[in-house]
Amino acid sequence: MYKGIIFDFNGTLFFDSEKHLEAWREFSKRLREHAFTDDEMREYMFGRTNEDIIAYLTGKRPSAEMVEKFGKEKEAVYREMCRKDYENTVLAPGAETFLDYLKENNIPHTIATMSEKDNVDFYIEEFKLAKWFDIEKIVYADGTLRGKPAPDIYIRAAEKIGLKPEECIVVEDAVSGIESARAAGIGKIVAIASMESEDLYKNIPAVSQIIKNFDEIDRSIFDIPCFKN
Repeated sequence: MYKGIIFDFNGTLFFDSEKHLEAWREFSKRLREHAFTDDEMREYMFGRTNEDIIAYLTGKRPSAEMVEKFGKEKEAVYREMCRKDYENTVLAPGAETFLDYLKENNIPHTIATMSEKDNVDFYIEEFKLAKWFDIEKIVYADGTLRGKPAPDIYIRAAEKIGLKPEECIVVEDAVSGIESARAAGIGKIVAIASMESEDLYKNIPAVSQIIKNFDEIDRSIFDIPCFKN
């Protein structure tokens, strides 16, 4: 039985991986004259901070000014893509029903995303996240956290909802995020195959379950009585 749940956001609660891929491929061309490969995306982009990504692309640790400049340009392109693709800028299949369930049963939950504040503010407004989440408990890339696969973000997210990592479930789509959750000591890791094949996750020992949508999460694994009023 688990007492709470932490969600990655990009590629997990919002199936936006293709938009991020397209935006980063464009910036990869600008910085080194050729686009990210799919393997590079999995290894060096998903779940990483903008600083980590730009460092990989340029082959050196970037200045804070460079990170801010390229990061803001890329994210502005990404947000505009989301706005233009209004019909597909929605929460993942089954997510709203599942979030309603968590709220109705007082199950602690939050988001842990390596997105920066401009994007988090966009998500809060676009998806009306305050309906389900305590906005103050959302953990994001604020400059104090190492990027995934470091465990920092999931340790902090568990603290935000008042639980030990081993009492929490994490839902992730990125291999680096799964490793982050494992390193943090999360009790159960659920991989959501939003873009990747389910086969990618089958050989990862830390993954307890693979899902395609949030209707597939077993509600009986939550220790609900402890959180009812």
